Amino acid sequence: MAKVHDVPADALIGRLAEILKGEDIPPPPWIPFVKTGVHADRPPQRRDWWYTRCASLLRKIYLSGPVGMLELRRVYGGGRPRGYGAAHHRNAGGAIIRNAIHGLEHLGYVERAEKRGRIATRLGTQKLDALSTEILAGMAAEDERLRIYA
Repeated sequence: MAKVHDVPADALIGRLAEILKGEDIPPPPWIPFVKTGVHADRPPQRRDWWYTRCASLLRKIYLSGPVGMLELRRVYGGGRPRGYGAAHHRNAGGAIIRNAIHGLEHLGYVERAEKRGRIATRLGTQKLDALSTEILAGMAAEDERLRIYA
C-alpha cells in the first residue's frame, strides 16, 4: 500500500480536490471575492481553488500534524515585492484556512489535538493512503519501471 510520500503532490491534490467537490464541504459565499492574503494582488483565477486549498490542507496536516493555524498561515503565505529591496514574508489569510479546516473536521478527516493543533483522523489517513495507492497504480501502468512500487 502506497503512502502520501510515494506519489507526486500535484497528482494527489488534484484528485483529492475532485473528490472533495462531491462531498459536503461547501465554500463560504465570500470565496469568489477574497484574496488569499495580503501578499496576493488579486483573488485566485481558478473558480474551484477552494477545493484545491482544502485538499492541500488535508495533505499538509497528514504530513506535518499536529500543526497549528499560525504554521499553516506561514506555509500558505508569501512575499510581496514593494519596489526596491527584498520581498518580506506575509502570512496567508486565516479565515480561508480556518473555514477549510472546519469543513474537513465536519467530514471527519481532521480533528483537533488538545493544545497542539490539528491532526488527520483515521478516516482521513485511510482516504489519503487509498488515493495514493490508486495514483501509484495508475502511474505504474504507464511506466513499467514503477511496477515494483505498486
